Amino acid sequence: MTSPRKIGPQTVPYAVLGHPVAHSLSPAMHNAAFEAMGLDAVYLAFDVTADRLMATLTSLRELGFGGVNLTLPLKETAREEMQLLHESARRAGAVNCVAFTPEGVRGYNTDGDGFLRALAELGMDSLRGRSVAVLGSGGAARGVAIACAHAGAAQIAIVARNAKRAERLTADLHATGSSVETRAVLEAAAQEQEVRAADLVVQCTPVGLRPGEPPLFQADAFREGQWVVDTIYVVPETPLMKAARQGGARVANGLGMLLHQGALSLEIWTGAEAPVEAMRTALEEAMTL
Repeated sequence: MTSPRKIGPQTVPYAVLGHPVAHSLSPAMHNAAFEAMGLDAVYLAFDVTADRLMATLTSLRELGFGGVNLTLPLKETAREEMQLLHESARRAGAVNCVAFTPEGVRGYNTDGDGFLRALAELGMDSLRGRSVAVLGSGGAARGVAIACAHAGAAQIAIVARNAKRAERLTADLHATGSSVETRAVLEAAAQEQEVRAADLVVQCTPVGLRPGEPPLFQADAFREGQWVVDTIYVVPETPLMKAARQGGARVANGLGMLLHQGALSLEIWTGAEAPVEAMRTALEEAMTL
């Protein structure tokens, strides 16, 4: 039996902040990484509401934390309120990784590049010329859509119910300077057509988290030759993934995106290469508990 890791005065703390945050698998992933790297560090989880975010970040910096990740509903709040932003956070319109620097609290976004790394690992190593249907129009949808635009996607359809947010996102995609063709798709019949036509479908809503919840689309909305990725990672196979698989599509959940955005965060904080396989093993084990 391995002896437990010792935490002492020199241990550097890291954390994920969110509300709620009890479901997070990030502590398992990052603590496994610290152990594999031989670092005297520990990764924790704290429930923090949006109105307390900036005060909490200031306190964590003063207490000597090495860095933090942010999850819902804090990503967009951080983007609006933080003064020091890396280009990745400006582009994505959200912050999921915070580094504590001599200049202050600096926000990054590793979700987009983490998503692209996960896609490459699945076998879709290029989005150039491909069509993408993004389900949803919130923060996760924004990060994925902008990453796809910068990766060279030819068409991006924002399939959503909130017209205002969907149209704002399409306008932001136009402003990226890429040649991507974008549109907001709000009508149910047109949405199903967009999903079936897309080379890649990315589910960015919380639909599927609650037991017994029906999928956004049934099996006949999917086809062979397309990839369907659900950004939900706490469910091994969501209802949408099951429907897509029955329709002939190749499917994946959000575990790969979680893994690679976490690895990129770790590299920002430490400047060292992340032990991706140790992190993957920890995630897979945590999923079975």
